[in-house]
Amino acid sequence: MTSADKMIRHGSIDDVNAHQCLKISNYEDTVRQLDIYYAIVKRQLLRFQSPITGLFPMLSSDLHIGSVRDSIYCAVAVWGLYQAYRRIDDDRGKSHELGQSTVKCMRGILECWVKQSARVEAFKTRQSAAHALHVKFHLTTGEPVLTDEQYHHLQIDVVSLYLIFLVQMITSGLQIIYTQDEVAFVQNLVYYVERAYRTPDYGMWERGSKYNDGKPEIHASSIGMAKAALEAINGCNLFGDKGASWSVVYVDIDAHNRNRSIFETMLPRESSSKGVDAALLPTISFPAFATHEEHLVQLTKANVLRRLQGKYGFKRFSRDGYKCVLEDPGRRYYHEGELKEFEGIESEWPLFYVIMIIDGVFRTLPDQVEEYQKLLKARIYMDEYGDPVIPWYYYVPREYIENERSEPNSVRRIPANTGGLFLWAQSLFVLAQLLTGGLLHVNELDPIRRYLPSYNRPRRAGRYSAFQAKPTFGIATDLVVQVVLIAESMRLQAMMGTYGIQTQTPHEVEPVQVCSSTQLVHVYRELGVCPKLKLTGRPIRPVGSLGTSKIYRVCGMTVLCYPLIFEVSEFYLYRDMALLIDDIKTELQFVGKYWRLSGRPTVCLLVREEHMRDPHFKQMLDLFAMLKKGHCDGVKVRLGRLQNLISSSCMEHLDFMSQGEFPSAIFTQFRQLEHEYIGYQSLTDVPRTLTYREEETCYAALRGRPTADALHALRNAHGLYARAQLLGLLLEREGPMYEVNGVSVLESLKSLYQSAGELRHWRAVRYCSSLLNHTVDSISPFITTVLVNGKQLMVGVIGQKETVFDKPMTPGEIQSVMYSTIQPYDVIGAVLQQEVVLYCGRLIGTNPDMFRGILKIRVGWVLEAIRIYMQLFPRERRAADSLESLSPYTLRALLQRVLSVPDWADERGLTPLQRRQLEGCLCRVPKHFYIQVWDILLRTPKGIIIHGQWIPAQPTLVNMSRSELSFALLVEEALVRVARPARRQLCVELLCVLATILRRNPELYLQHALDLDRLLDDAHHTYAKDRGSAGGAEEEEEALSAAPVAVTVGYLARAVVNSVLQGAAAPHGQPSCLVS
Repeated sequence: MTSADKMIRHGSIDDVNAHQCLKISNYEDTVRQLDIYYAIVKRQLLRFQSPITGLFPMLSSDLHIGSVRDSIYCAVAVWGLYQAYRRIDDDRGKSHELGQSTVKCMRGILECWVKQSARVEAFKTRQSAAHALHVKFHLTTGEPVLTDEQYHHLQIDVVSLYLIFLVQMITSGLQIIYTQDEVAFVQNLVYYVERAYRTPDYGMWERGSKYNDGKPEIHASSIGMAKAALEAINGCNLFGDKGASWSVVYVDIDAHNRNRSIFETMLPRESSSKGVDAALLPTISFPAFATHEEHLVQLTKANVLRRLQGKYGFKRFSRDGYKCVLEDPGRRYYHEGELKEFEGIESEWPLFYVIMIIDGVFRTLPDQVEEYQKLLKARIYMDEYGDPVIPWYYYVPREYIENERSEPNSVRRIPANTGGLFLWAQSLFVLAQLLTGGLLHVNELDPIRRYLPSYNRPRRAGRYSAFQAKPTFGIATDLVVQVVLIAESMRLQAMMGTYGIQTQTPHEVEPVQVCSSTQLVHVYRELGVCPKLKLTGRPIRPVGSLGTSKIYRVCGMTVLCYPLIFEVSEFYLYRDMALLIDDIKTELQFVGKYWRLSGRPTVCLLVREEHMRDPHFKQMLDLFAMLKKGHCDGVKVRLGRLQNLISSSCMEHLDFMSQGEFPSAIFTQFRQLEHEYIGYQSLTDVPRTLTYREEETCYAALRGRPTADALHALRNAHGLYARAQLLGLLLEREGPMYEVNGVSVLESLKSLYQSAGELRHWRAVRYCSSLLNHTVDSISPFITTVLVNGKQLMVGVIGQKETVFDKPMTPGEIQSVMYSTIQPYDVIGAVLQQEVVLYCGRLIGTNPDMFRGILKIRVGWVLEAIRIYMQLFPRERRAADSLESLSPYTLRALLQRVLSVPDWADERGLTPLQRRQLEGCLCRVPKHFYIQVWDILLRTPKGIIIHGQWIPAQPTLVNMSRSELSFALLVEEALVRVARPARRQLCVELLCVLATILRRNPELYLQHALDLDRLLDDAHHTYAKDRGSAGGAEEEEEALSAAPVAVTVGYLARAVVNSVLQGAAAPHGQPSCLVS
């Protein structure tokens, strides 16, 4: 018998324990069974635990490298047995030994990481692979063994997994964290994973993108693990029952919500290159249970089972070359196009059978448990002690590769012969056996009840916020959002009273302090500070809408924070009252939809005196009247006095501040304005903001003239926009500190910015804002939201340099891109495009259907579409308004109109030409369009030419796959080269027609390169001839673009038949082809 045959000798799980499936009826039987597993754990796991660091290797044969992920799973198996032994009265010391072995491992990992605290500190501000915590250490010394260049350590899921089990084990009674320094370090680990939603990492399989080219990407499994970790550790006392107020961990609820929404948006995909991945199983099931939206769980699970399950285990993902015989072990990265080699022969991992057994136990699915036990039983063999061994993976032998490719699942695979145990699989197998044998209850393996939805979990005792809310499909029907109205002055309060709207002034809510959320940010900076480890506290990240809906207790004082939308920021959007009213509605909708904590959210709305002077103040009063009635666009609200609402609010105790006095230096109360005369009776008494107008003047001619001429023009200029242009000219030539009449150009610009803002002269406001290099507040999360919805963003002026946002970026990087890419060609465009990016980020979160068919949101072209819309419907703006002069609210409304063309095109009577112009700007394509182009390319060996850009059939078809994002981007990139939007849309229609013809004529292959320009010109010419109109090429093109779709399809089909099929290879001499 060969060694391979020995390894394949299938043992039975029942050999280990003949009675495992029987209900354990007596004490002795329980003890006997537990002792069997104790022996297995000692021989298969604890034998390989380092006596010094407590770490475990990935393979038992590895004597040098300890792996953090595998160590955690080994510790969990040992802890699971510890939990099982706790049922027994006299365990002869085994329970204590197992518990302490678990503590030794978890503390060993902690100590390795604490030595790298400088990395954690750097990672908080910039989530870079160079600052990632290591996930491989030396087994005996605990020192790093692989540098960042040798190995990709950035794996967010590992740190998240550690946090989940740290909480589980502490909840079970183990003491793992010993000192205040360690508490601070764990709090910093929370900051480390908080931004998982915008951190491309290398994922559970340590390789990043599917192509194995060294590039990280956003992974749903990493974000899901982080979301689960944040949920688990929020309000957890790391000292357990004996803990103090300063050993509690806090989580930013808004960071949790971003991870949750982005994770659930990505499912069932794993990443942009991996449509399906087995890494999602431990994320949606044990140990993370990262989502309780049942339809998402089922969709993801079904996707994994359908596409990855095999007879020997599960594939990790399609075209996974890891440990395949064709993989070159001497080369770290793959060559371009190499993935195709691994298709259909990926290794299969029995580990996932075990995960499915555990999943079946947690979800009470006995049929699933039985199914995977049978499958696993066929793959297990026995070691020399008679213990069951789960092979690491099964691979296709080299001599059978072609057989497997031609007939999938036909070849007998061989288990990995590593000479050691794969400890991750062994540890999960122990847990599966304990669970199915009735020796361990799911509540003992999951004491914090991750497997239950948050509203079914036991309420954590104590004074800290906890995830407890009811499940939501849309908006929770029974959640009430509490609203407090704070008026800036008594006269404003009196005037609001005449309209029946009750408000309170800051003095009336005392001793509660009304503060800005930015002050809360400074309080949180004290959280997690550890001078010994050189760790600062929470990084300066804004507190979001959910965070400002809690009421805070700080050093005995009660603090109410108003949301970010009321902050007076440097960016000008806050000055647009109509936008603010819309934002208040959005804020209440958002809080109503995503609130997950116990206690009601309390939103503080500020009413300032400057609001009264705005022409839109009447609409704000209407909004308050609606809130008074108890609803806001479907959200239940309760408007009331703060003193009456506090008892039902969500209260967060910031006890980490309790060691000192109330930080009055940090908290400055929202200031109440005092007036001698408080007699405004109604809006008619309030002085109005003037409506400002100025003649537009262009100063381009001054660019080549001396500075003195610009100064002379500035002295004579009275218009705000005129002065803004001239100051911009001086700024460019002489620098910001150049003085005019004793005031620097920079100060003059800031002053002008304020004046233009007060007068709502949006063109001048935007011009000054751009010159001052302003960036929209919190733009990063909105860009990330666009990206995880499967879109990319591109900013830049049409015809000039453009920059793609294809991965999350820091605010500093975004500012640099905006101003280097756009400002040199279009000053106002630098801020205008930021506005559009912000609005797109908001819209795609609430109305993803608006973006259907758009792959890359090209902001320059979106603005062009708005310009076309304004020409088509001049009544929707004032005659003098240009795009740059529109208020932010109007711009957002027009953006929504342009993105929803299909919804209103027929109703508003859009002509085919106008519709093609608008949709062409957005480069919107029909469903499955890029898959159709792939199918065309399969039948066009010489490739496709779009406006001079050639898409070759080879190597494109080898390097990419049919539903891959990179292929779609390649086609979209070529389409955008067509300068006129209507013609671009005709190209899309032409490709759809050709795809239909080829689908109906499977025998056709195109012998020549497919030149779309030539076909379009032919169709235009035929159409013009048929209509008897003679004109130039442009007139011909416009004529066809203006024709209804039914007409253009006919002419495009004729062009295809005439021009392309004459040279096509039709077998058996059949020249006919099916078109209709």
